[in-house]
Amino acid sequence: MFLRALEIIFFFYFLSHIPITLMVDLQPLLPEHLYPSKLKTLLHWYAAEFKDPMMMDPPVWFKSFVFCEALVQLPFFPIAAYAFMKGGCKWIRTPAIIYSVHVATTLIPILSHVLFNNFPLAPHPGPQTLQERLTLVSIYAPYLIIPVMILFTMLFSSTYNTTSLKGNASSKSKKQR
Repeated sequence: MFLRALEIIFFFYFLSHIPITLMVDLQPLLPEHLYPSKLKTLLHWYAAEFKDPMMMDPPVWFKSFVFCEALVQLPFFPIAAYAFMKGGCKWIRTPAIIYSVHVATTLIPILSHVLFNNFPLAPHPGPQTLQERLTLVSIYAPYLIIPVMILFTMLFSSTYNTTSLKGNASSKSKKQR
């Protein structure tokens, strides 16, 4: 029951990530003319409201993460959404582990940057106070927390972890024969 609840959370995480990536996250990477004015306005509102200058004037290292999101993660989102909607798909284990480790690894520098960088006040103001920094961290945090939850589920759930104590015992007894 608990595993099924996690799978549903993972399903909605991946399903929601598709439009977010296409409509918002890729804007700093792709030419501006590809996006309608309403989506550009949405990005400007987000960046101003949550003081996220990385989306308006991304550093090269941040662009590289967005590029990986476009090239590696985006094609994985519908596959993962399908697997977790269906539930118990053992074949998603290795790709989910790779995805989880990759995303968690990219979030560490992003969160560190948000917490410790001295952001300029112009042209795109970044967080200045602890409250502003923690607000921005709260926007990015689910993209660390959920992949870590996916990783632990893939590693420790008997449904996804194909090596079990019973399986190890039977293979040891075969070796002894």
